[in-house]
Amino acid sequence: MSRFPFSDPRTLPVNVIGALDFDERKGALAPRRLPAWTRPQVPQMMDVMVRMPSGVRLAFRTDSPAVTLTVNSTRMVTPPAAPRPVVFDLVANGRLMSHACDAGSALLLNPAKPGEFELQRGEPYDVTFELGVGKKECELWLPQNCFIELHALCVEDEAQLEAYEPGGPAWAHYGSSISHCMEADQPTGTWPAVAARRSGARLQSFGVGGQCHLDPFVARTIRDLAPDCISIKVGINVVNLDSMRERVFQPLLHGFVDTLRERCPNTPILLVSPIFCPSAETNPGPTRPDGNGQFRTFERAPQFADGALTLQRIRTLLEETVDARSDPNLHYLDGLRLFGADDAGDLPDALHPNPAGYRRMGERFSSLVFGPGGAFHELTPDVTGEGHP
Repeated sequence: MSRFPFSDPRTLPVNVIGALDFDERKGALAPRRLPAWTRPQVPQMMDVMVRMPSGVRLAFRTDSPAVTLTVNSTRMVTPPAAPRPVVFDLVANGRLMSHACDAGSALLLNPAKPGEFELQRGEPYDVTFELGVGKKECELWLPQNCFIELHALCVEDEAQLEAYEPGGPAWAHYGSSISHCMEADQPTGTWPAVAARRSGARLQSFGVGGQCHLDPFVARTIRDLAPDCISIKVGINVVNLDSMRERVFQPLLHGFVDTLRERCPNTPILLVSPIFCPSAETNPGPTRPDGNGQFRTFERAPQFADGALTLQRIRTLLEETVDARSDPNLHYLDGLRLFGADDAGDLPDALHPNPAGYRRMGERFSSLVFGPGGAFHELTPDVTGEGHP
């Protein structure tokens, strides 16, 4: 086997799509989804989510009959719940293969003491995919719900390996845990990945669990990437954390769009409002899980609710923002069209969709946004209302 190490981000044997920076470990690289200059500005809990590689994949061409990725993964586990497998997906010439692993490290969280954890350190392990004969264009999707250290990629002796740049429009998506999709059963099962694969778009995911609060450094990051299309799915974290009132929310939203327009003056931008969340539709946050793991809002005295936001109010504010700007390339999509009250059976914790719910969201987004009449359809004219498999 020929071994290509991940030891220097300047000499990588593959194209790491979706990673804008790396943490350098001993003999390994850990991908990050924000650029290095943002590090002093990123809050600690957001840093945790940035280091989970939702939407990150290794793109390469090879004629090797098999490839082996040596990695270490670190899962977050809350006992007594059993840890979920770590899943890697490889798409070779359009054919999807999956590999589930139970190896690697684990962070054991203490639900009674949220700031405490125990690290169970594991060893690097191999993930092997059989590709068959011939040259393949490959995208190896990393797990979306754990930390990953990349150690090496191995191919058969004498086989070729070269970086690959997939085609299609570059799509940057910013959102919450419902865009991060830690509950999805595989990395290509996150709804942005489903939509991107069906529509032929190149996804850059900024889905960050609990951390979508219109941070200016995210706007500057997306602006500097200058993608072909941009979507911003905002609102649920604002309610869940009660992080801002109406007085602040709408000006911040305008400022986020203003920043994007500095370098992307005519780029299609889509504002997407929250999907259905029963406890927060008409009640302001904060939202916390109860003893049964169901997310509920907490009541407050009326005198402290002035300007507090609900999901219904946020949907109105997003639509009003689009109307007020009179920007022909700024669009609005009601998140209830992606996942509404009729889909609540696939909302097991009353906040996050299950794998079937995420897939349905991705299929609907592909049809509504990349399909005929959609905000991004001019970039993907071959996409029909049914999307692409």
